[in-house]
Amino acid sequence: MTDDPAAKHDPTARLRSRLGRVGVWTMDFDGHPAAPVRDAVAEIEDLGYGALWFGEGFGRDTVSQAWLLLSATRHLTVAAGIANITHRDPIAMAGATRALGEAFPGRYLLGLGGHRVHDQPLEIDGFQLPATGRAVPTVTAYLDAMDTAPAHSLAPEPAVPRLLAALGPKMLALAARRTAGAHPYFVSVEHTSRARQIMGPDAYLAVEQAVVLDTDPGRGREVATAHVGMYTSLAPHQKANMRRLGFGDDDLPAGPGEAPSRRLIDAIVAYGDLDVLRERVREHLDAGADHVCVQALTADPTRLPTSTWRELAPALLDLT
Repeated sequence: MTDDPAAKHDPTARLRSRLGRVGVWTMDFDGHPAAPVRDAVAEIEDLGYGALWFGEGFGRDTVSQAWLLLSATRHLTVAAGIANITHRDPIAMAGATRALGEAFPGRYLLGLGGHRVHDQPLEIDGFQLPATGRAVPTVTAYLDAMDTAPAHSLAPEPAVPRLLAALGPKMLALAARRTAGAHPYFVSVEHTSRARQIMGPDAYLAVEQAVVLDTDPGRGREVATAHVGMYTSLAPHQKANMRRLGFGDDDLPAGPGEAPSRRLIDAIVAYGDLDVLRERVREHLDAGADHVCVQALTADPTRLPTSTWRELAPALLDLT
């Protein structure tokens, strides 16, 4: 994508111009060496996707991953979707953002999130994550600290845009008020419509959509079920968001080994042939999304889904 000169001083307009309507979202790079990751992201760029979004867990940290992906491409926008605010000090995040923006002008987008509201520590792979406070005040304080941190390095031109990983109404409103917009993850088309209403017409809305490209509905649903079951079992904030959208106890697994409802699976994951997946992306765009970043799920999560990215590109990249 190319920048519209008229959008130079308008971050939202610049994002709409540069990122296009469809990008790729992935967490798959963490399990692969740097060399094949470079090859994969270069191919994503050559396929014509507007942006590459990557999450942050316990693999490469978001700053290192961004440098790796940006250095392997020429013009692709690389978006942290998201950089976890519990993993680094806001001063460090501000300095890293300036450096990435200076080194790769106009090609880096910072999504911030990872705040979890819970009263007890959470354990992931035996690691204890500390309990935290309320989401909106915590994220607001983090943004304030980034904005007021001393800056002794060069300021990037243009400035790096920021988005928030917003789900609930208050966080969506904060995203519209304090950043360029929101990057909701694990959401339905109904959530996209609600988010647009809350944020208004000017905020940027980039939503993640999980897809399974498989003409066998049974196989596709099996992969989709595992994906939805993992998030609704391990992520209380995702379960809370599903309840806001009208899903109840009959839809949400009560414990390990229980499957989510077919209704919930179908709302979160699109599975089927290219026409089915294209229609789901179109529904998000019609509901108010500026950009849909597609996460390709496969039966073998240990392999990069490069063949799916290739097949999806001609079916999705002409959407307007």
